[in-house]
Amino acid sequence: MLSTDDLKFLAAVTQAPSLAAAARSLNVTPPAVSQRLRALEARLGVSLLDRSAGRITLTDEGELLTEWSARILAEIEEVSERLCERKGVVAGHLRIAGPTGFGRRHIAPAVMDFSRRHPDVRIGLELSDNPIRLKPSAWDIVIHIGELHSQPFQKLTLAPNDRLLCASPDYLARRGTPHAPADLTRHACLTLRENDEDVTLWRFSGPDGSHETVRIDEGVSCNDGDVVRDWALAGFGIVLRSEWDMADDLRAGRLVRLLPQWRAPDAPVVALLGPRHMRAARTRRFLELLRQSLTPPPWRGQG
Repeated sequence: MLSTDDLKFLAAVTQAPSLAAAARSLNVTPPAVSQRLRALEARLGVSLLDRSAGRITLTDEGELLTEWSARILAEIEEVSERLCERKGVVAGHLRIAGPTGFGRRHIAPAVMDFSRRHPDVRIGLELSDNPIRLKPSAWDIVIHIGELHSQPFQKLTLAPNDRLLCASPDYLARRGTPHAPADLTRHACLTLRENDEDVTLWRFSGPDGSHETVRIDEGVSCNDGDVVRDWALAGFGIVLRSEWDMADDLRAGRLVRLLPQWRAPDAPVVALLGPRHMRAARTRRFLELLRQSLTPPPWRGQG
């Protein structure tokens, strides 16, 4: 006979990269995890994990039990949430993933605000240079900025965000100002490596509806947006970056916008959600709060 504690234990083991990591998440020792796992397998009469070849993978029986455990735990959690919601209480575990720079500046403050309003919600925020790599199915909300290829998740647009071409006055004084996209091939360009995009292929749309694509020479690149912005401010080269990240520097004159008549593809701020996550009150309420904090977009004036 399986209990909900058994299902939660199995979920912790299968979601962790190793038994040692599972032990840390369960706040027990690795031997205790191994012992409980063997006891569970003995009770069920099946092997759940294949421990051969120096690695641990799920057996067919383990895959089946893990799949059903996830469904059952999700239904139990949803029932609990519905009961709490009827009492006017928002509760549960909210898991959020997002990009590092934007997360520090805009998501983290929203998390603090939400936690003050709903203290019964446990919140986990993980920031990464490529949050989609973090397996969106494991999160309630994944915040993404930029282009999206095929994704099996519901998409909710939170705020508009342009991509702007800019450089420091010092750089332009030394190297000159480009007057057309093709001129960029003769300039030092800085690139941000994130979201698995082809970062050296810059695409633009002209005022007459024409399109131009430029393969820039990648001089210096980094996966941290703050570093790339600092390089641009220091005059190292031209950068094509999100409006949310560059707006303050453009207003202050630390950076100059280039080729304003040419538009790069938009990079809206969106939330990716699984099929059931929008039903949870904690998810809906957090997205409402985050959207309010981004309306109007803070990078387009006082917000």
